[in-house]
Amino acid sequence: MLLEIHMLKNYPATNLNRDDMGAPKSCMFGGVQRARISSQCLKRSWRISPVFQNELAGHLGVRTRKMPKLVKDKLMEMGVSEDFALAAEKKLTGFANKAGKERDDGITSQIAIYSPEDIEAIADVVKAKIEEVKDIKAFNKLKATDIEKEVTGAGVRPISLDIALFGRMVTSPAFANVEASMQVAHAFSTNRVMMESDFFVAMDDMIDGHEELGAGMMDTVDYNSSCYYIYASLDTDKLLANLKNDENPKALVKAVIPSLLRTMAYSNPSGKQNSFAGNVLPSAVLVEGKEYPVPVSYANAFVKPARAFQSVDLVQDSIEKLQEQVLATERAFPSLAGAKRAWFNASGDTSEKEQAFCANERVQTAKNFDALIEAVCDWTQE
Repeated sequence: MLLEIHMLKNYPATNLNRDDMGAPKSCMFGGVQRARISSQCLKRSWRISPVFQNELAGHLGVRTRKMPKLVKDKLMEMGVSEDFALAAEKKLTGFANKAGKERDDGITSQIAIYSPEDIEAIADVVKAKIEEVKDIKAFNKLKATDIEKEVTGAGVRPISLDIALFGRMVTSPAFANVEASMQVAHAFSTNRVMMESDFFVAMDDMIDGHEELGAGMMDTVDYNSSCYYIYASLDTDKLLANLKNDENPKALVKAVIPSLLRTMAYSNPSGKQNSFAGNVLPSAVLVEGKEYPVPVSYANAFVKPARAFQSVDLVQDSIEKLQEQVLATERAFPSLAGAKRAWFNASGDTSEKEQAFCANERVQTAKNFDALIEAVCDWTQE
C-alpha cells in the first residue's frame, strides 16, 4: 500500500530552517516567494524527535562520522583491552576511504547512518583480528581496508527502521545501500511570504545606566510567519522489503506507521526555537491509502497563494484550497484516487465547504488525531 500524508501547519514568527546567510529558506512557487523547510531538515527533526526515539527505541540507527568511537565502546563491552580498543578506533577512521588512510581526529571521511547490527558486525571482525594477531604492534600494521573487506554480509544484515524509511547511500562494501521507502517533499508556505527582520540588543547587567549607557551588543535576526504544506509518501511494501532481514518485519511496519504519524504531527524543526518557540500542531491532516502505486502531491492547490479575507483566515483558506484540489484531482484522474482517505480538521470546522468535502464517499472523517491514526492502522492491517 502507498500511504500519502498531507499536513498543514501554521507557524507564528519563526526561523525554522536557515540558509547560508542565516535567513529562513525560501523558494518561488506560483510566481511568488514562499517560505520553505527543506526535506532534509524535516527528516532530521522527525528522526531525532523524542516521540520517534522513545517509541522505536532499539530499532533506530545513528548518523555520524564517529563510527570508530561506537565500535571502540562496543569492543570494550566485549572485553577487549583499552589499548587494543583505542588502536582500533584510530584504524577505523580509514573506513570508506579508498586508500584506507587513517585520520588523527577520530572520525571517518564519510558521514553515514549505521544500524546497531552494523556496529556489531565491525566489532566482531575487529575482535577476531585482535585475537588473530595478539600483539598490538602487529595490529597497528593492518590497514583499515584489511578490516573493511572482512565485514561481510551487508546484503543479509538487518537494517534499522530509519534506514529502511529514509534510505542510505555509502561507498563502503561493508554496508548495504538502501533505497528509501519514504519520499519527503520540501515544505512550502501556502501563502506568499513577507520576510521580516528583528533588531535586538543585549544589555549588560553591570552597566549602571547613569555614567555608562548603551547595549552590550546589537544584531538582527530574520524570520517569517507562514502556513506550511507538508507532504510525504510511504510505500509500505518497499518498507517491508527493506526490513526483510529482520526477525519480524511485519511487526516493525505495524509499529512504525502510528509512530511516524505522531512524530510528523508533534515535532517541529529546531531552528531558532529558543528565540521564537514556534512549537505548533497541525491544523489539518489528510492521509490517503492507495493500492495504485502513483504518489500525488497536492502542492498545486496553492499555486494561487492562500490568504486571509473577510471572515476567512489563512488556515481556513489553505484547508479549502487543499480540499478543492483533492476533489478536482479525483474527478480528473479517477484511477489515481486514493482507495481510502482519512481526514482530520483540528478546528472542528462545520462550514458548508467542509461538510461537502466530508460527504465524499472516499472520506473518513476523524473526530480527533488519534482516531485518524487508528483508521490508518486499520488499513495497513487489512
